[in-house]
Amino acid sequence: MSRASTHAARSPLRFIAYSLLLIAVALPFATLIAQMFAANASGLWLHYAATVLPTYVGNSVLLGGSVALIASGIGVACAWQIERYRFPLRDFLSWALLLPMAMPAYVAAYALTDFFQFSGPPQTGLRATFGWVKGDYWFPELVSLPGAVTVFSLTLYPYVYLLARSAFAQRGAELFEAARTLGLSARAAWWRAALPVARPAVAGGALLVLMETLADFGTVSYFGVETLTTGIFRAWQNMGDLVAAAQLAALLLTTVIVLVSLERRGRRRARYANTRARHVSSARMGQPVSQAAAWARTLLCMLPLTLGFVLPVLLLLRLLEREWVAVSMAAVLKWTGNSLLVGGLASLVVVSLSLTLHARARLYRERSALRIERLLSFGYAVPGAVLAIGVLLPLAWLDNQIIALSLRLWGVNPGLLLTGSVLALVYASSIRFYGVASSSISAAYSRMPLHLDDSARVLGVSGWSAFARVHWPALKTSSVAATLLVFIDTLKELPATLTLRPFNFDTLATQTYNLVKDERLGEAALPSLLILLASLPAVALLGRVNTHHKNNQDRT
Repeated sequence: MSRASTHAARSPLRFIAYSLLLIAVALPFATLIAQMFAANASGLWLHYAATVLPTYVGNSVLLGGSVALIASGIGVACAWQIERYRFPLRDFLSWALLLPMAMPAYVAAYALTDFFQFSGPPQTGLRATFGWVKGDYWFPELVSLPGAVTVFSLTLYPYVYLLARSAFAQRGAELFEAARTLGLSARAAWWRAALPVARPAVAGGALLVLMETLADFGTVSYFGVETLTTGIFRAWQNMGDLVAAAQLAALLLTTVIVLVSLERRGRRRARYANTRARHVSSARMGQPVSQAAAWARTLLCMLPLTLGFVLPVLLLLRLLEREWVAVSMAAVLKWTGNSLLVGGLASLVVVSLSLTLHARARLYRERSALRIERLLSFGYAVPGAVLAIGVLLPLAWLDNQIIALSLRLWGVNPGLLLTGSVLALVYASSIRFYGVASSSISAAYSRMPLHLDDSARVLGVSGWSAFARVHWPALKTSSVAATLLVFIDTLKELPATLTLRPFNFDTLATQTYNLVKDERLGEAALPSLLILLASLPAVALLGRVNTHHKNNQDRT
């Protein structure tokens, strides 16, 4: 059979495979859209609009906007110090500033709250030292909206730091030096030259921070902040109103779509800015400063790292040491096994699918593979609570149809085959975190010259043989990084896991939330530390890959 006939024979199979992928991706979102036009939709919206909806929307906007602004400020400030100046611990801080990325916000929330509450060491020490009693002094209340803003900002700023540092290293420093030679002060040169070229990267990082904040459930629930996410869970689990929950989810989804669209439009407008800028080698960076200024910069970069990572880890160890006896190791091992199962399956599915779609788009110039890949990548922008409802509704309907058919044909009730298994959780996680793997693999492919494929074809190597012998060696590191990142994100995911997990199936994330909700903080410390411990390799690899790419650019 000729190559053309083989390609034609495979076309129906490829069409079926791509159609099934499209259905799998579109089904959750189509379900949510359909719920917006349910029979009682208008009545529900009028009721919510007159009662709780303004609070949900207002708190979500205030929380998300404040966190995006503060996290961007921290990330940009630290990125510029690292890229521009030499100071003590600079090399250590350049990668250590990514460590708060491994700290789930809801874990940091309860650890810091326990420490800074009325009975915690700081306030107890103040009362003992000055003889104060309650009411004699003011102390910030962490269990509040400002407290939630603080915790989110300290744990999410690495998203902005990573992108801003890359932008400053590639373009910002050269323009800063040019502005200085034109007579501008250091402050004016940074504001008018360095910051504008980094603005698209900062905006992209701020959008990631905003989406993570809007998607969170554990932190806002613990702090008692009513957002759209908590409203979804309250309507569904407390009031049993699935239609209302779906409509709130659709509203949150619409908000995210608008934000992503605005960010992409802004990025397209900035695409051609500064196209002639060259990368500044590291020899020209790291400007020396006075000893006092150098240590001030060290303290500036140490502060978010200490508050967002070091202090919560120490507080978790303190809680664990205090209530170690109460911890059930058998239960912890079971939660760990469940977490590893879901994370392993989701990362395997996502990375395999991403490699397949990217390879087909590259090897066979399949535009359909590229379109599906871009559609799947949008899933990362969808909050877990939204995706959970979109997945559960069609799977529950399908389960009911299977049960009805089985009873009619064989008189046997097979139970919930889809919603009562890990399948639904892996399905939602795969859609939710596909973009994480896609961005890593897509970046690896973008660094791979197209002439390599032409050279391989000249030597008689094409198709999947070319992927194995030419592409894969260049993709291995990025694929491992993508696998680890998807695994860690699945491990930390709380809203979707709480909603879709099978009966009596608990993970480290869900049990941490449940134990904290019951005020069993000491018992919650061990699963929290295990999540953190599992996350560190991915963060370390991310910092290593980023440094490796930067060093390669320095040599060019």
